[in-house]
Amino acid sequence: MTAIEEIFRSDWGRLLSALIHLLGDFDVAEEALQEAFAIAVAEWADEIPRNPGAWLYGTARHKAIDRLRRQSRFAEKQTELAAMTPASTAIDLEQESSVPDERLRLIFTCCHPALAEEAQVALTLRTLCGLTTEEIARAFLVPVATMAQRLVRAKSKIRAATIPYRVPPASELRERLSAVMGVVYLVFNEGYAAASGTSLVRHDLCAEAIRLGRMLRMLMPNPELDALLALMLLHDSRRHARMSDGDLVLLADQDRALWDRAEIDEGHALLQSSLRRSTPGTYALEAAIAAVHADASVASDTDWRQIVILYDRLYALHPTPIVALNQAVAISMADDPAAALPLVEALENSLDGYHLWHATRADLLRRLNRSNEALASYRRAFELTANDAERRFLARRIGELTGES
Repeated sequence: MTAIEEIFRSDWGRLLSALIHLLGDFDVAEEALQEAFAIAVAEWADEIPRNPGAWLYGTARHKAIDRLRRQSRFAEKQTELAAMTPASTAIDLEQESSVPDERLRLIFTCCHPALAEEAQVALTLRTLCGLTTEEIARAFLVPVATMAQRLVRAKSKIRAATIPYRVPPASELRERLSAVMGVVYLVFNEGYAAASGTSLVRHDLCAEAIRLGRMLRMLMPNPELDALLALMLLHDSRRHARMSDGDLVLLADQDRALWDRAEIDEGHALLQSSLRRSTPGTYALEAAIAAVHADASVASDTDWRQIVILYDRLYALHPTPIVALNQAVAISMADDPAAALPLVEALENSLDGYHLWHATRADLLRRLNRSNEALASYRRAFELTANDAERRFLARRIGELTGES
């Protein structure tokens, strides 16, 4: 990955949120920032500025003002822009403080109740995290054109309804918090298991989701926020062990000495805090499942029966096909793959387009020595995933069954 690509991944959300706050227009801000990155590719060939984020922010701001002037919209924005950045004061492109951090405002704007839930998530992934429309479409299992239309409609609705760019007052926080938490977790999941790209893990997205979780928890202490942060930390603790030389390493095969004990300890403490103060919700139950894995010093010590019980409780609260699929995997480990296979196959209508359904079915069939059926499912999983690390893993499984390298 080039230095500019790394800066894009780490700084996109912070820069775009600041520009949206300044300009009041999602599209103008995004187009200006994309143009600034394009200029950076040409101008940074020999040397990257000391503060690339501030350089990009200043360049994008100037490009946006030029664009508004060409569109005859500068007059209506001029007073506001002048108030935010006086004409007599040039932006210092070497100072980090010249780039305000508006990400919390942005996520609450994206998660306004006037927007459909799927639009809230998609818009946050696009604006805050810089995912492409193609990546978001894969994460939602929908066509790219459908996702593009969804994003356009969401931004148009924000403009037409003049949805305020702000953290809502305390009286509105609670009703908005659930949607925001859901979006934060989906951001984390995209980082934890990227829908596409060369690597399974996008550490920048995981770190951003954890940072947002901490920020939300400071803003509004809440047992379920404790549980959400615990869940993300417990999963993130395994990040250094999940890949080896660019290849995916299954949980059972991970070097547990590489797990981050500080994150595990913090996750445990947050989970216990949540359970003491509230009946466990979905995040607490998922965190409890992750904690059971974290407590096993070796894979064979994993208390799979406890995990099955926790999945039973989770499914009662949140009866989705994905929860049912994970529950079946736990049953296959606590009992045997023959008991889990009918449960997985019952989900075919719901999850036929989901590569992990086919990969799970393939694994159960492989463990049952039904190699030809397993091979067909592995090949279908390979066709459906766009992540290079997952494709290499599935190719190895296919090679093991066919005897080919």
